[in-house]
Amino acid sequence: MLSRKWNYGIVVLFILFTCLLLQFLLSTLHIRELVNPKSRPLDGNPPPRVVLIAQEIDNPFWRTIEQGAREASERYRMNFEYNGPFRINPVEQIRLLEKAIASKADALLVQGINDPQYRMLIDKATVQGIPVITVDADEPGSRRLSYIGTDNLNAGKTMGELIVKATGAKGSIGVLIANEEAYSQQLRLTGFRSVINRYPELSIVDVRSSNISRLQAAQQAEEILVQYPQVGYMVGFSALDGMGILEAAGRIRPQGLNIFAFDDLAETKEAIRKCRMVSTIVQQPYEMGYGAISLLHDYFQGKKPTPQYFTEANILTNSKAGSETGGSCP
Repeated sequence: MLSRKWNYGIVVLFILFTCLLLQFLLSTLHIRELVNPKSRPLDGNPPPRVVLIAQEIDNPFWRTIEQGAREASERYRMNFEYNGPFRINPVEQIRLLEKAIASKADALLVQGINDPQYRMLIDKATVQGIPVITVDADEPGSRRLSYIGTDNLNAGKTMGELIVKATGAKGSIGVLIANEEAYSQQLRLTGFRSVINRYPELSIVDVRSSNISRLQAAQQAEEILVQYPQVGYMVGFSALDGMGILEAAGRIRPQGLNIFAFDDLAETKEAIRKCRMVSTIVQQPYEMGYGAISLLHDYFQGKKPTPQYFTEANILTNSKAGSETGGSCP
């Protein structure tokens, strides 16, 4: 009798143990699926881990690049990570690149900063078999796989041509750039100067940095307008510069200042529609991010990309934005 009860007890314990084991296995599979539902490609290989290092992590422009890259990563079943400094900081970008290489990322998307140490790190990654694509700004002389983004030198020239047309090749210009260390800004300014310098009666009276801050853009623009009352045209080469200039103009020069901006923030487009700005050059950050991941996908499939892919940069004017005057502004 005692032996029979013992046998029943063993059977019950075995059933309970089996149920618990099955429940544990099912829970493990469920958690794995929640963490990475698309982490098992059809070929059975682990998905590549791609790291995007932004110039500034919460900048709207870079968040749009992130969105494009993330959606392309989902399409091509890649694990995607996004990182960057909280404020523009080339030293921090270098540190994050070192960290990404040390973590054995499968591919890297980075902004070029025109720095020798940065180029060495890109070359180091390449030697280790980690493809690197530069986004928004190139890193000349490095062994990066490809560059995708705006032709920044040409964008600067386009801005110069807009100014020449608006001024009749005569007048004084104030300029804001995001940061003197940002390579994309240097290229835009170089392209801009190459056009303006062809006209003796056009002059750039001052170039100042906004440090990707609307507040600082307004402060720098205000100082330019006070110091150089003859300035009739102001150019901003980063997304927040245009609105900063507009704020300064509201305090110092409510009438008579022609503002040329960069990128298509909602406020910028609204200011153009209301004829408070003349025009803006619109980049395609989403296409940069999506295209960079697409280039990596092709590379992993054995297709070598061309060295440069220029995304479009379009001009948004008063008439295209639908100005309140019903056409071009006076």
